[in-house]
Amino acid sequence: MNERLNVTKSYLPALQDYVKRLEQIWASGQLTNDGALSRELEGKLRDYFGVKHAIFVSNGTIAIQLAIQALGVKGDVITTPFTYVATSTALLWEHCRPVFVDIDPVTLCIDPEKIERAITPNTTAILGVHVYGYPCDFEKIGSIAQKHDLKVIYDGAHAMGVKIAGRSLLSVGDASTLSFHSTKLFHTVEGGAVITNDDLVADKIQLYRSFGHRGDEYLEAGINGKNSEFHAAMGLCNFPSLGDQIKVRKRAFDAYVEGLRGLPIVLPQVKSAGIEGNFSYFPVIFESEKAVLFVKSMLEKLSVFPRRYFYPSLNLLPYMPHMPCPVSEDISTRILCLPLSSYTSLEDVQRVIAGLKTALR
Repeated sequence: MNERLNVTKSYLPALQDYVKRLEQIWASGQLTNDGALSRELEGKLRDYFGVKHAIFVSNGTIAIQLAIQALGVKGDVITTPFTYVATSTALLWEHCRPVFVDIDPVTLCIDPEKIERAITPNTTAILGVHVYGYPCDFEKIGSIAQKHDLKVIYDGAHAMGVKIAGRSLLSVGDASTLSFHSTKLFHTVEGGAVITNDDLVADKIQLYRSFGHRGDEYLEAGINGKNSEFHAAMGLCNFPSLGDQIKVRKRAFDAYVEGLRGLPIVLPQVKSAGIEGNFSYFPVIFESEKAVLFVKSMLEKLSVFPRRYFYPSLNLLPYMPHMPCPVSEDISTRILCLPLSSYTSLEDVQRVIAGLKTALR
C-alpha cells in the first residue's frame, strides 16, 4: 500500500540536537518569560532578516494582533480575501473592520490597482499577505500608504527565507508578521514573530506581549503573547537546516513544474524581479471547481491528500463584511495545493503527477 502523502509534513531535527537544548533549559531552570533560548532565537532571526527587531511570540495570529495594537491601527483596514482566515479574524478581534480588495489573478496577492479606490476617511492601514511566499507589490502599496498616511502590515506567514534583490521580504512595511506553526517551512511547533525596524513599535510589542507591565510598573493593558524556551529550542534546532530544506523543496517544485507541462492547469506567477523563493507550497489552478473536486477525490484514493488552500474566499464568510471580490471568489474554488514538504522526494512528485494525469484524463 502506498505511503500517505499529506499536503505537508512537519520537519523534525535530530532528536539528540533537541535533547541538548533541553539540557540547557534544565540547567537554567527558566522555562519561559524571555529566557536565554528565546533571546538567542530572536538574535538569529534579526541577523537572518537583516532587521533591527524580531520579537518571538506565541503564534502567528497574536503576532498580527500585537502589530495592530503597537501601530495604533483602528477603524477600516484594507486587506485580501485570499488567505487563511486568521489574517482577517485578527482584525475582527482588534475591533477593526476588514475591507476586502480583490486579488491579482497572476500573483494571487492583493491587487494594488484596486486599493486606492477602497480608501475612505475611516481607513487607517493596509494588511497585505505574501500568499504562498509570493511577494505583494510592496513598492506600489508603500507609495499608496505614504500618499494617504496609512500604516502597512504584511502577513508573512509563508515568506520565511524569501528575498528580493538580496533583501528579506520580511523587512518591508511598518511591521511584518510570521507564523512558526509546525506546518511551516521553519517552525517552533507553535509560535510566531513580529518583525520591524521601528524602535518604538518594537518596544510596544515587547510590552504588550508581557501583559503590559515591566516588573512592578504597570503601563498598559497587554496580553500574554510570550513563548516558551521549549518552543525556542525547537526553532534553534531547525535553523541550521533551513537552507537545505529550501533546496529539497526547490527540487520537488521544479519536478512538479516540468511534469505538469501541457496539462489544463495554471500556476501562480511571481511578477517581482530578482526573487529568491522558499518553495513552501505548490498551488495549482484548475479549469473548474468540478475538476478540483474530482482530482482531489481521485488522488485521495491513491493516499495523496492535497488541500483546497485557500477556500473559501473570506469575503463570503457569514461573519465577515460582504464585498464583491470576483477574482478571489473564482480562484478559491479552482485552486488546490499539492503535497510539498522538506521530505518530498522526486518519487513522491512523480506519484502525484501520475495520479493527477489519470484524473484529468
